Amino acid sequence: MGDLEVRQLRYFVAVAEELHFGRAAERLGMAQPPLSRAIRDLERQLDVTLFERTTRQVEVTAAGEVLLRDARRALEAVTAAAHRVREAGRSSPRLRIALKADIDGGLLPQILDAYHADDASLPSELVLGGFGEQPQALRDGRADVGLVLSPFDDRGLDSEPLLTEPLLVAMAAADPLAARTALCLDDLTGRTAPGGTPAHHGRPLAQRPRPGAARPASNLSEIFSLVETGSIVFFAPTSVAQRYPRPGIAYRPVSDLPDAALSVAWPQDARSPAVAAFVRAACTTAAVQHVQAETLVQDTQP
Repeated sequence: MGDLEVRQLRYFVAVAEELHFGRAAERLGMAQPPLSRAIRDLERQLDVTLFERTTRQVEVTAAGEVLLRDARRALEAVTAAAHRVREAGRSSPRLRIALKADIDGGLLPQILDAYHADDASLPSELVLGGFGEQPQALRDGRADVGLVLSPFDDRGLDSEPLLTEPLLVAMAAADPLAARTALCLDDLTGRTAPGGTPAHHGRPLAQRPRPGAARPASNLSEIFSLVETGSIVFFAPTSVAQRYPRPGIAYRPVSDLPDAALSVAWPQDARSPAVAAFVRAACTTAAVQHVQAETLVQDTQP
């Protein structure tokens, strides 16, 4: 059995994730027949069946599940090596910070001020992405450190919690549910969250679309536009709701929805003093804000 090639792994992962040869071929930018031949050749090379195929569906076998897990890791490692080598070859080093715009609990400006005051700091660059994309950016070498919302895929990552805040459901102001002052997840049955997931499942940050679903909204402007028309509902941290009041949107608490937790995360093998400086700055800033918030609550109590 010969060694597997990166190309073979990319083909296999595309089919395993799409569960459809046509969609996988489109994703890879190739025709379907050569993709099908490549998968058959891979199965012969490994002497296993990776997919059960019928005229109606494609399913990953037990052997395919094993390969899918390891193939994803291998492809991440290859991609990360390329990104990190390019970054190491830059004449001016920098710290790349992965985050979703406006999903920082209001901490980012203070974190950056504290970070840049540290002697170990480097010039910083924001690596903006969609919901839930930050952990992958850390694993594949596009970013050095990130601000992420929990729960998240922490494979190969270390993290420290920074703050928690309630999640609210954003819905069209004309939605009948907007007349209520509080909701539970079961009240959202029949409504859809970004990415096509049922809202009552309570996965507020799930953005990966179901197979065949439309591309998920990529930014808050798109999301809010869809919410205002009643197309979707959206679970937003309280800080986002406060930052974006809109007359066409009602924010309501959901009693059985867990709080949003913001963390700072970085690759487990990171050895950069600049990463350590950013983590220190993030933790210190969050601790100071927590103390200030506790003091404000105490001062306002009778």
